[in-house]
Amino acid sequence: MFQNQKLQNRKLRRKISKHLADTPCYPTLSDEPVAFIVDESEAGQRLDVLLSLHFQSYSRGHLRRMILAGGVQVDDHGGKPAYRVHVGQRVRVVLPEIPRQAPRPEDIPLEILFEDEDLVVVNKPPGMVVHPARGHWSGTLVSALQFHFGPSLSSSGGPLRPGIVHRLDRDTSGAILVARHDQAHSRLALQFQSRSIEKEYFAIVVGKPEMDSDIIDRSIAVHPTHREKMTTVRDDEEGRTAQTFYSVAERFRGFATVRAMPKTGRTHQIRVHLAYVGLPVLCDRAYGHRAELTRGELSGEPGDTTVILNRQALHARRLRFEHPRSGESMEIVAPLPADLEAVLSELRKYRE
Repeated sequence: MFQNQKLQNRKLRRKISKHLADTPCYPTLSDEPVAFIVDESEAGQRLDVLLSLHFQSYSRGHLRRMILAGGVQVDDHGGKPAYRVHVGQRVRVVLPEIPRQAPRPEDIPLEILFEDEDLVVVNKPPGMVVHPARGHWSGTLVSALQFHFGPSLSSSGGPLRPGIVHRLDRDTSGAILVARHDQAHSRLALQFQSRSIEKEYFAIVVGKPEMDSDIIDRSIAVHPTHREKMTTVRDDEEGRTAQTFYSVAERFRGFATVRAMPKTGRTHQIRVHLAYVGLPVLCDRAYGHRAELTRGELSGEPGDTTVILNRQALHARRLRFEHPRSGESMEIVAPLPADLEAVLSELRKYRE
């Protein structure tokens, strides 16, 4: 009986390892499963949410993939990410091992917008990945933070994400909060969870907005066929509620700039929502219709193929939050990077 169980565990680990082959952050699996009993305070939680609360060193997306790979059982039966657990159920998890060493420090310049003993706010440049992931093991924000701040970063996010409280997409620039100790991390994370942090993004969109402002209220889920993308779904389908308020700042010929303020923090939320209302972010490879913008496309001269933008025109412009120690209200504004300023300069030649 005991030997049969060990054999079953080995087979399960091989299956999950194959399923998670594209996630090398967690290359091997632990020898023994972890089990716990659902208590009253956890009843009614989605299975993926419950696991993210129990195993905070793993991202929710990674835990969801583990569930789909068969690495999680509820009362000895496989579960789905959206399954709602009940009091007294036994949850059994085969956990991937986490690397013991943090990312290697790298001497990468950072634009520091604010710094004290509790937190740092960085103006992340476009093209920089926040933390190590498949295909991006160096040149990350985490490696830069390790060089500049060494051990004075929170450990709550696990060894691969020291100091990281929230994330920005690789090609999204702008303000990102970093915690310098675990207490600050916990208090800042709580503000994100309670949605009390105000986030404002600047975006250049393709198209002509019909209204000067609007609220996009549409749930978001993983795309059914392109798993690296997200998509909008009806509220009665499996998805996570999402709301984005936007207002138009400037209008140009075929383009506009908008201020986008997400009320929730879903993956790719602003990009997905703006594309849903027919205003995709300029040069958004995943949700738009072009990967780059040339000067000739704006001037009407097809011979001018000078590329003036080749990344999504999205910038995390402003953060408003309470300081984790003093409780003081803080507002940090990240200046636009040079590439978006250059595009704006060109667009302003062609106002409506």
